[in-house]
Amino acid sequence: MIRMEASFQWAWLIPALPLLSFLIIGFITKKWPKLSSTISIAAILTSFVLAVWVDFGVFASGVGAELVEKPYQHVVNWLTFSGVPWGLSAAPLNIEFGTLIDPLSAMMLFVVTLVASLVQIYSVGYMHGDKGYSRYFAYQSLFAMSMLGLVLSTNLLQLFIFWELVGLCSYLLIGFWFFKPSAREAAKKAFMTTRVGDFGLLLGILFLLNKFGTLNFVQLFHMMTPEVKAMVAVGGVSYLTLTAFLVFIGPIGKSGQFPLHVWLPDAMEGPTPVSALIHAATMVVAGVYLIARIYFLFQGASPAALEFVASLGGFTAIFAASIAIAQNDIKRILAYSTLSQLGYMVMALGVGSLTAGMFHLMTHAFFKALMFLGAGSVIHALHEKQDIWEMGGLWKKMRITGTTFAIGVLAIAGVPPLAGFFSKDEILSAALHNGHPVLFGIGLFTAMLTAFYMTRLFVIAFMGPEKAENHPHESPWVMTLPLVILAFFSIVGGWAGIPEHGFAYFVRPWGSEFEPEAMNWLVAGPSIIVGLAGIILSYIVYYGKASDPVEAAFPRVYKVLKNKYYVDEFYLWIIKHIVDGIGKVLYWFDIYIVDGIVDGLAWIARSLGSLFRRAQTGQLQVYAIIFFVALIVLFLAVTYGEGQLHALNPLALGGGK
Repeated sequence: MIRMEASFQWAWLIPALPLLSFLIIGFITKKWPKLSSTISIAAILTSFVLAVWVDFGVFASGVGAELVEKPYQHVVNWLTFSGVPWGLSAAPLNIEFGTLIDPLSAMMLFVVTLVASLVQIYSVGYMHGDKGYSRYFAYQSLFAMSMLGLVLSTNLLQLFIFWELVGLCSYLLIGFWFFKPSAREAAKKAFMTTRVGDFGLLLGILFLLNKFGTLNFVQLFHMMTPEVKAMVAVGGVSYLTLTAFLVFIGPIGKSGQFPLHVWLPDAMEGPTPVSALIHAATMVVAGVYLIARIYFLFQGASPAALEFVASLGGFTAIFAASIAIAQNDIKRILAYSTLSQLGYMVMALGVGSLTAGMFHLMTHAFFKALMFLGAGSVIHALHEKQDIWEMGGLWKKMRITGTTFAIGVLAIAGVPPLAGFFSKDEILSAALHNGHPVLFGIGLFTAMLTAFYMTRLFVIAFMGPEKAENHPHESPWVMTLPLVILAFFSIVGGWAGIPEHGFAYFVRPWGSEFEPEAMNWLVAGPSIIVGLAGIILSYIVYYGKASDPVEAAFPRVYKVLKNKYYVDEFYLWIIKHIVDGIGKVLYWFDIYIVDGIVDGLAWIARSLGSLFRRAQTGQLQVYAIIFFVALIVLFLAVTYGEGQLHALNPLALGGGK
């Protein structure tokens, strides 16, 4: 057995190098754009090499299987709180920073560094001439660092810090072109929407800390005893179930699950390479990774927790796929596709298969990054046109972009032997075998919708009638090379699941057993059929058309789908008519009640002070007069008081002896 723990000890350099790049660009090289991009790309490529080194140490000669049972941790103590009765014991609370290496983190390191490296190389061509060129690469480095730090986190507090940094970076990059009002609004929308989820996650973290006294993942896993699982919170609900629901609110926001999905389509206002990074390897997959990392919590909770996760994921998958059918902006189609695929991943985790969910995360990263960068190549060639109906005939003029984009479409449609076929089959098999036939049906129908709307995009944009006003040209090699590399992984990335589901041998829940399982053709067969049916149907409907036949045939349904079921409008109505009304009432209460009480007390104090101040003249004769008058008053009071007491004395009245 080959041990390469030396590579694990240096894993901290993987996020540290992009951080160093960010600091160098921000403080030294921002005036030299080419130098800034060179530093940024060199840093992330070095991180990629280190990630491959770590991966080799994990997977070589079966070490990965051992790390499933006993993950490697390299930690340093950051803060210690003593004398506080945290959790199940009164031991001091140690907050650590470090790196956690197991097959799950190793897979994520490879995906994040690979996609981030290709996106930055691609950005050299796409962002050429932009005034914020150096700032863009600084943000890219910070984004990569944040996601890599999140992946390597050993505890929930460390993860939460990087989780918030990921949110900050998405805000900075979505609103990168801040001179555009739409970009500014999209950035704010993303930031505020995900804060809702982050608040739930923070509550979940506090609940765990309150009961267990630690936030370390490995320690929490070993604490999941039957006694702990039997703990009951207020109202008879399992404590772990309540905590699991709170933690899950974080991924609902970050990974765009319904109803906090509204920020993700608007995030397309940023540069297209940013969209590729957000949708494939950073922001949105952070939520899925969190569920997988703390999967033992959901397993320890009541079945209702995972049922809810699975149901919400399945609903999001079909909900977003139906919206994508009626979108015309090439990036928005891909955005709703991402929402749908994220729903697939969450559904897989909910039906009890961590392996299937993370397998699809990996393959999706390849073909979704490919299609977003392909869309960027098209937008770059057509001078910022994004409406697919304004395109057409692009395959003839952009052979590399068109061919690689087609590979991405076939991969996401689940056509064998491309990557998406294997990972989607894993999800459908898990849903069916674990007793979720309804979710299996939803997943199967969503697969057909996915094939339909992605083929629609390709047929209209690349195979449709050529527009005379367009003069498309192939993008430079610095943009097409990443497309070719991602196309390669979109083809072979799914082969990690064969034979006998080799991916499952490594990426599985801690403490679980590996059972070899062959391809289930009773599931794979229908999956292939519905995917091909969606492709063929879309080709028949849209090939050679100058307008959308579906809109003409079903105008009312199409309008609802195009307007995204009016969810955004519903939220705006609530804000305008309910939230604003509550805000006005609270404002009145604050001004006239709270401030009124405070101001009233201040007026009383000020009035009494003014009254007593008049007695302080600073003149000795006035004080002498006041003193003399006071003596007279006291004398009269004493004399009058004694007379009254004498009058009330019975002996004085002769009433007794």
